[in-house]
Amino acid sequence: MRWTRAAGRGLLVLVVLLTGYVTFGAQAREGQSGGGRGPLTLATAGDLTGYLGPLLDGWNRNHPGERVTLVELPDSADETRAQMATDLRAGGGGRFDVLNIDVNWTPEFAAAGWIRPLPRERFALESFLRPVVDTATYDGRLYAVPYVTNAGLLLYRKDVLAAEGVPPPRTWAELERHAETIAPRHGLGGYAGQFLPYEGLTVNAAEAVYSAGGTILGDEGERVTVDSAAAREGIGFLARGVREGWIPQAALGYKEEESKQAFQDGRLLFLRNWPYAYAVASGEGSKVAGKIGAVPLPGPDGPGTSVLGGSNLAVSSHARHPDSAARLIAYLTSESVQRQVLTRGALPPVRAALYDDPALVRAFPYLPTLRESVLRAAPRPKSPHYDQVSLVVQAAVQDALTGRQTPEAAVRRLARELAAVSGR
Repeated sequence: MRWTRAAGRGLLVLVVLLTGYVTFGAQAREGQSGGGRGPLTLATAGDLTGYLGPLLDGWNRNHPGERVTLVELPDSADETRAQMATDLRAGGGGRFDVLNIDVNWTPEFAAAGWIRPLPRERFALESFLRPVVDTATYDGRLYAVPYVTNAGLLLYRKDVLAAEGVPPPRTWAELERHAETIAPRHGLGGYAGQFLPYEGLTVNAAEAVYSAGGTILGDEGERVTVDSAAAREGIGFLARGVREGWIPQAALGYKEEESKQAFQDGRLLFLRNWPYAYAVASGEGSKVAGKIGAVPLPGPDGPGTSVLGGSNLAVSSHARHPDSAARLIAYLTSESVQRQVLTRGALPPVRAALYDDPALVRAFPYLPTLRESVLRAAPRPKSPHYDQVSLVVQAAVQDALTGRQTPEAAVRRLARELAAVSGR
């Protein structure tokens, strides 16, 4: 086999979903006679570390009748989603059987009838980190299985804080004070996240709102909950940082890579980013290698709440061999394979036991902190219209950060525009 790379919910939807579930069960029961088993195609965003091919080689050696062909879509999440959506809308059935989807796409794909509901008993969900399972459910049913997870961490210059005799911040007040006073004494910017208007800004804004005790949407997108004192406090914290200068103006143009590079080049005291940034900034060639630490994101009164990142594995409604698809997902989420997801791909696993493994903790020192952050984390706002929700959040929060609107006005605007998106 050649591995390829390539650079309201109405009655009709309910019928589609129920039909898909019945079909999955019927075809799974036919597995022994070949109706539910056979070759598969797995679609994923570009595998930047090249770890996934060897994992699938292991499956293919042991399952010659259920061989998997890997199709790598573009690295861009937006482009990957667009190509998957085009395939899933195909009336005569698409190319893809199993889909590695971003965690925030699960509600959209499920509500559209593009992916099948899955029987919980086929997967060892009780062995997963508890919050990650919620990202794979919609309307009370399991539509995917968590594959990798992620949570934001606060990276900091431990050499600088040690020289000042202070511990890493646990609250917003401590973060603000150190960013405002300590950072300038060492020629550093204070704090940065991902504040360019794209998905990263939605994540940073949601984390600020969640950490203050607020929410954005409830009832899986049917209720708008953002107009609250907590949301005003969270957005206000970020806007104040830009206004007062302890969040540099340059951070308004940062995505993950730009913010990681600024920290890695020794230009920041504090950085909110995903665990990969810790690994890269600790590596050879980094100006801050050996000088960084990681703690959970702070909140108003103690540790805050991160947004869950990662991806889930789903079965297309057009899947030719759904029983094989479920078996492949069980394999990719097994403990032995999840260990390789971490060691080969440097991706955070969903199996809870791996975070307590002494050998893994020695190799990946941030694992205990990441586990704590994941257990405190929450999903992005669930909605079948998530793309529109994210665009609304980005636009309103950007105006608050740039001073075009007050945080209070931005939150009121968010409430109005989210109500329009949800049809409420």
